Amino acid sequence: MPITGHLGELRSRLFKVIWTALGGMILAYAGSDTLIGWLKRPLPTDLYFFSPTEAFWVTMKVTFFAGLFLSIPVILYQLWRFVSPGLLPQERRLALPIMLAGTLFFVLGLLFCYFIVTPFALQFLVGFGVQQGLKPVFSIGLYMDFVLKFLLAFGVIFELPLAVTILAKLGLVTPQFLARQRRYAVLVNAILAAVLTPTSDIFNMMLMMVPLMIFYELGILGARFFGRRPVSTGAAEEAGRTA
Repeated sequence: MPITGHLGELRSRLFKVIWTALGGMILAYAGSDTLIGWLKRPLPTDLYFFSPTEAFWVTMKVTFFAGLFLSIPVILYQLWRFVSPGLLPQERRLALPIMLAGTLFFVLGLLFCYFIVTPFALQFLVGFGVQQGLKPVFSIGLYMDFVLKFLLAFGVIFELPLAVTILAKLGLVTPQFLARQRRYAVLVNAILAAVLTPTSDIFNMMLMMVPLMIFYELGILGARFFGRRPVSTGAAEEAGRTA
């Protein structure tokens, strides 16, 4: 296929993703009050808005992220359909397991963040301010930014073992290579935690960095069990003579 054909295929896939996301946003807007109440639940105090447009834009932002979350299965499917023509038949059969695993890991990341990380982080941060004699007054806009960024970040980092396993299955990385790069992985994960964490304190950075390192090790295990097996030298020479 020429480069224009690839670009046309990519455009078609992107349009399908966009239309799916718009449909998800419409569904999310219908239940936006329930979603906002669900996101507010980890915070034990009331929320306030400090401008006439703040509550409206918060609803739009929650709707956008919810539509994006609902579109994850379609995004993964369209990504796979785009790259599948360049894969072997046995690799194409992995489409359904990868889509299911990717969706499952993303949902697990959201649940882990909502039920464990977010309440723990809020308890620590709010408690720290209260101990200083301060009274918490939360803006709904700033609070939703904090929660949504946390949810999205943990949804993404829970995909790390699957991403590493896929790269190993395609032969782009090996478990030996990943094991040798652990020291660099620590540095990269620290940078990612600093960038993805909504706040700049070391406490929340560690809440994200520790799962990143755990998932990196899980990715090595996935690469070891499911990665492409190296072809022996004798087998490669025999294949060359046959060809």
